[in-house]
Amino acid sequence: MPYESRSMQGPRNMSDTCLCYLSAAELVRLYRSRKISPVEVVTDCLSRISAGANSLNAVCFTYADEALEASRASEARYMSPAQNLGILDGVPTALKDENMMMGKVTTYGSLLYANHVASKNAPVVQRLMDSGAIIHAKTTTPEFSCAPFCHSRQWGVTRNPWNRDYTPGGSSGGAGAALAAGLAHLATGSDIGGSIRIPASASGVVGFKPPYGRVPSTPPFNLDHYNHPGPMARTVEDCLLMQNVLAGPHPEDIASLKPKLELRVDRTGIKSWRIACSLDFGFMEVDPAVQANTLAALEVFRSLGAEVTEVALPWSWEVYDAAATHHKTLFGAWLAEYLDDRESQMTSYAAHFARASLGVTTRDYLASLNVEGRIWSHFGPMMEGFDLFICPTLAIPAVPAEFDMRDPLQINGRDIDPYLGWTMAWPFNMLSRCPVLSVPSGHAPNGVPTGIQLVGRSFEDQSVFTAGLAYEAAVGGWYGRPETRPSLSF
Repeated sequence: MPYESRSMQGPRNMSDTCLCYLSAAELVRLYRSRKISPVEVVTDCLSRISAGANSLNAVCFTYADEALEASRASEARYMSPAQNLGILDGVPTALKDENMMMGKVTTYGSLLYANHVASKNAPVVQRLMDSGAIIHAKTTTPEFSCAPFCHSRQWGVTRNPWNRDYTPGGSSGGAGAALAAGLAHLATGSDIGGSIRIPASASGVVGFKPPYGRVPSTPPFNLDHYNHPGPMARTVEDCLLMQNVLAGPHPEDIASLKPKLELRVDRTGIKSWRIACSLDFGFMEVDPAVQANTLAALEVFRSLGAEVTEVALPWSWEVYDAAATHHKTLFGAWLAEYLDDRESQMTSYAAHFARASLGVTTRDYLASLNVEGRIWSHFGPMMEGFDLFICPTLAIPAVPAEFDMRDPLQINGRDIDPYLGWTMAWPFNMLSRCPVLSVPSGHAPNGVPTGIQLVGRSFEDQSVFTAGLAYEAAVGGWYGRPETRPSLSF
């Protein structure tokens, strides 16, 4: 695993456990009161990455020299009242290995891009830097971010901090694992079929899929309405703060929305809210532990004063097939250009996905859009009578760490499509203007976390964060005590 620097020093005042699991909001408050320094926190993150490098394989690059230099500059800003402080000033933030950072290698998890140096910063990267966030690492991703698990020939197998036999999810799997393991305080993700929410659930963290266009992206996939860059964190407030940094129109992205939406840390609660829910969309097989944890979470929402109603959805595997067709038509077609002498360098699932796209026609794509329009014609009007919709994020806690899309998979004794058939995030890439926040709902008997999705009406982002903040407070958060964190030896 390459490291650009190993220059490190130990923290001075607080235990590394306290430092690594402090929220970004807590860090900023402590920085402002001068109780800790960004230098200590960045040093701690780099030390933990070094110590746990071979255990989880969540981080593929570190930028120790630049990060420490940036942390000293941040410390100086906090020491000088005259300095302008950014929203995330001094917060260690990891980038997914698909986010371009000028002068740094971006591999997309592929041997084909092992030496690809970015010539500019992606919009999300530039906005994080402008906010004072300290980019100290990049996180692993499956090849070309095309899988819901996280292994590749470029980076090997990334493992779940809660149970190393299982995946942390994908494609933003390294981000989910790094957050859960205390290797970063914030992390970037992207979501074209659940790639933020799948690892958020499997890793036990918080992930937000913004409405399409809320966060700027880069061509050509900024023009694909399934595509959503977004934030990942360990708390709802941190996810909100990061989203406020990432969101807003960008001159290079015609699809980016105006005006910028500023989210509030709204803790007024959800009393008298009407919440719709579904455990299985009416057709999916769902693991008993996922069902039990979802039902328990729904009881929490009821205890907060919300009225929770199970609803019937006119969905079937036809809807799933339509989503898969969309992925093959655009995303798969992009990968198919590598099906020449370069195919021998591709990871098996990436080549398989690319080949599966070759038989898709424009008529198939049009049919998928018709299905997409049909499900919104029911879901949209239904949501006019509800403030929120809740469902599981994944149908099972996670698949094994080395799972491949051609491996057999069963849920409740029934064969399931191993591509995304065990996930429940993809419908909301189809319903792409709906904001979706994935938050933890508990753990399965194997120790792997489970999650639920809080789905808002189209473009009503504030609702999912208000509900998420209320739920998080009611359950007491997820990483505040040693016993609620994964057991790690570093």
